[in-house]
Amino acid sequence: MKRLLLTLPILTLSLAACTPAEQNAAIGGLGGAAVGAAISSDKDRTKGAIAGAAVGVIASQLIGPAPQSGKCYYRDQYGNKYIANCN
Repeated sequence: MKRLLLTLPILTLSLAACTPAEQNAAIGGLGGAAVGAAISSDKDRTKGAIAGAAVGVIASQLIGPAPQSGKCYYRDQYGNKYIANCN
């Protein structure tokens, strides 16, 4: 219960970010931190959360919503950016 009470204000602040890109980065960072902390061992939770947050922010910027409704940016194996329907 304590974790939930600590997480709610952080989530609320992340959703208050100004632009969609900032919102996506905040949500990606929070999600990545949660996953990183969940899959790491007890003594390495902080390191796992930090690594997960970094991966989440990077992923949110590489694969994120495009300006068109229902479309997302993607990158292929060569690094080329394209827009397609979101999964």
